[in-house]
Amino acid sequence: MNTTTQTIVNARFSVNGRAYHPPAVPIAIICIDGCADEYLSISLAKGFMPNLARMLETGHRSLVRGALPSFTNVNNSAVVTGCPPSQTGIGGNYIIDPETGKEVMTNSSKFLRLETILAAAANAGRKVAMVTAKDKLRELLSKNMTGIAFSTERADELSLEVNGIDDIISHVGPKPEIYSGDASLYVLKAGVYLIEAGLADFCYLTLTDYMQHKYAPEALESLEFHRGIDDEIGRLLRLGCIVAATADHGMNAKCDANGNPNVVYLETELTKKFGDGIKVICPITDPYVKHHGALGSAVTVYLPASADRSEIANWVLNLEGVAEVHTRETALTKLQLPVDRIGDLFVLSNRDFVIGRTPAHHDLAQLAGQLRSHGGRYEEMVPMVLSHELNEIYYKKSQGDPRNFDIFDFACNGVVVSS
Repeated sequence: MNTTTQTIVNARFSVNGRAYHPPAVPIAIICIDGCADEYLSISLAKGFMPNLARMLETGHRSLVRGALPSFTNVNNSAVVTGCPPSQTGIGGNYIIDPETGKEVMTNSSKFLRLETILAAAANAGRKVAMVTAKDKLRELLSKNMTGIAFSTERADELSLEVNGIDDIISHVGPKPEIYSGDASLYVLKAGVYLIEAGLADFCYLTLTDYMQHKYAPEALESLEFHRGIDDEIGRLLRLGCIVAATADHGMNAKCDANGNPNVVYLETELTKKFGDGIKVICPITDPYVKHHGALGSAVTVYLPASADRSEIANWVLNLEGVAEVHTRETALTKLQLPVDRIGDLFVLSNRDFVIGRTPAHHDLAQLAGQLRSHGGRYEEMVPMVLSHELNEIYYKKSQGDPRNFDIFDFACNGVVVSS
């Protein structure tokens, strides 16, 4: 086995009520965006992920529960802090900011209410790198972090001042198109380079879900994409890394038997029934409309002060395609959402439905093929894999109700590392 020759600080640190003692070896935490467990199962069964298969012979694989709504900003923020959305303050990619009343994307670290594991690890002496496919996550997840932070999307615009590194292109190659599987593979290749070059020993590598939005797990394009992920996992393992991977959310087709999108245009329906003044916010909304057309399986509803909240909640719950309706109070206690950044009602759809605002708010013509999306209860469960065996305490935790945002805890505190 090839391993890096750098000296790694044996550092303990605490953040957000948890203590971390990462072993003095390189650690690579991977968030495979949109990776429902069946993507791994089918790729493994068909022989497209041999490195992962060998890793799991002595490592660990189980299911973990993500944060709701099962969206990117929500879960990545939870993962890098080790805490649920009620504490991070990130309950959607897109919200009405209670301080300004304006609709905004939560791509700025000003919305993140906690410090991150990445920043704490850097302060303790680890060489930290955070590489993301989508630039929308870069500044958010690298809050107060000393180290390297950049995106595939802007890999040709790096500077030491902003990113902690001024060149990745000459080492990894030209940046790929963001709407591609290569955008994710570039993140992994960059992580391999940073560890191999001794520039990082504690990495968070978070991918994009373009391929999962576009292809089902059994599609050849999906299998080849996972072969590419597996190649980079193999390189990380040969560098002596602890490799741990999970996902921010799963992915499901949101169509009828003929392949047509199943959409509940909730603001339209509510206005017809109850009149003007009701606003629906789609928290999946982000700059990458070709992924999903801003249609996901969770929305938040803002009602006029005079509205009968219980009457409207009961009416919405009986709509075709709706699975759950929560008030602010139950959104906190049942979903762990930040109540000041959601509306009066929080609505989750059935497995094969999405919820939108009005037809005018969603350009379905921009979708790249059949509508596949996420955000609800049916994309909540995701895989967790680790390259090493778990100790007794963490194996027991893995059999309970572990969360995807426990992944740093498992990788730092739960693995058995040979001396």
